[in-house]
Amino acid sequence: MANYVKSEKGYTKTSFEAKKIKAAYKKVKASPKHPTSINLSEETVSELKALATKKGLPYQALMRMLVLEGIERLKKAA
Repeated sequence: MANYVKSEKGYTKTSFEAKKIKAAYKKVKASPKHPTSINLSEETVSELKALATKKGLPYQALMRMLVLEGIERLKKAA
């Protein structure tokens, strides 16, 4: 038999905090992202995934972080 979320004990006690939801929505809406693609070798992607796992991040978030840090370094060097 499948185990559904509704069958879990704490399901009916779920509550939502409107302030937290609104704050999260504003944060997401304030920083729109433009999807883009980049061609990387399998080795590079594997290294990124390994590093991201160590940091406890999704590898795409780590790539974004590295790009943003690189941009800041270039701005300071200019």
